[in-house]
Order: sequence, then structure tokens, then C-alpha cells
Amino acid sequence: QVQLVESGGGLVQAGGSLRLSCAASPRTFSVYAMGWFRQAPGKEREFVATISRTGGTTYYADSVKGRFTISRNNVKNTVYLQMNSLRAEDTAVYYCAAGSSGWYEGRYDYWGQGTQVTVSS
Repeated sequence: QVQLVESGGGLVQAGGSLRLSCAASPRTFSVYAMGWFRQAPGKEREFVATISRTGGTTYYADSVKGRFTISRNNVKNTVYLQMNSLRAEDTAVYYCAAGSSGWYEGRYDYWGQGTQVTVSS
């Protein structure tokens, strides 16, 4: 069982930055790939980024490529999402997830409760 707790969300102006964190229960964190997903009001949850177990491989949705960076620290049992050049369309609840990697949310077994990111234009 993996427990995930996101933090770092908030209100930011367009063009600004935020860094999301997701703290995981320690025992099994490093055996999972980690992903970030988001869900905007009235929309389906969508893939944002994923990182492999060792952190050596990352993959991003086209909509965030070049603006967002996913990273992890297996000593601190934490995964991060650095978000730069934020846009109004990035407004959503952001979720971290632990699983088998990839863009498909069905490959992720554990989910956090989410953290709200609101970008004002």
C-alpha cells in the first residue's frame, strides 16, 4: 500500500511558477514509477507527466512540454512537478499517482487526494 499526499498548489498569476510536491509512504516508493495528472472543471482527468523508478526517464504531455519538469528524490520519498510559465488553461486539480508508468491512468494503482492549482489571467 502506498499513501500519497500532494502539496504546493495555490493561486498564481499567468506566467508565474509553482512547485508541487507529493510525499509517499517510505517503504515502497522507489519500486513505483510516478505520474502527475490533472482534472479541470467539467473535463476528464488527463496525463501531465511521468517519471521512471530511478528518475532516468521522463515523459510529458505536449501541452506542458518545455514548461513543466517532473523529478523525484527516492531518499526523501517525494516526487515534484515544477511548473513554469503557467497559463490559465493549467488551472486544475493536480494528482500524483504511483504505478507502472506511462500516460494511461489505468496503469497507476495509487492516487493522492489532489491539490488545486489556479492560474489567473
